Amino acid sequence: MLISLLLATAARADGLDARVERLAQELRCVVCQAQSVAESNAPLAVDMKRRLREGLAAGRSEQALKDELVQRYGEQVLYRPALHGGTVPLWFGPLALLGVGGLVYWRNAKR
Repeated sequence: MLISLLLATAARADGLDARVERLAQELRCVVCQAQSVAESNAPLAVDMKRRLREGLAAGRSEQALKDELVQRYGEQVLYRPALHGGTVPLWFGPLALLGVGGLVYWRNAKR
């Protein structure tokens, strides 16, 4: 019976680890923005992973945890933020910069 309890606890922990890892992959590290929270070893990312684990273990939904992080750090913490007026620069800013850079290159090459 003790072995069954230990195996059930280990299976639950593995499931929790997988959920934490999947959720951490969807979040951007706000300190080292080129990495996800799952990839980063920054102290803030480690703390975020700990909070995700505690929240999921307490029965909170993934969406509730994401909403809390967005409220604290802004929508740039999400790798795929929702498209609305405030996130238009996040979605289309790189494309606009690429277009401006191409225009500058084209004008300089024309001369």
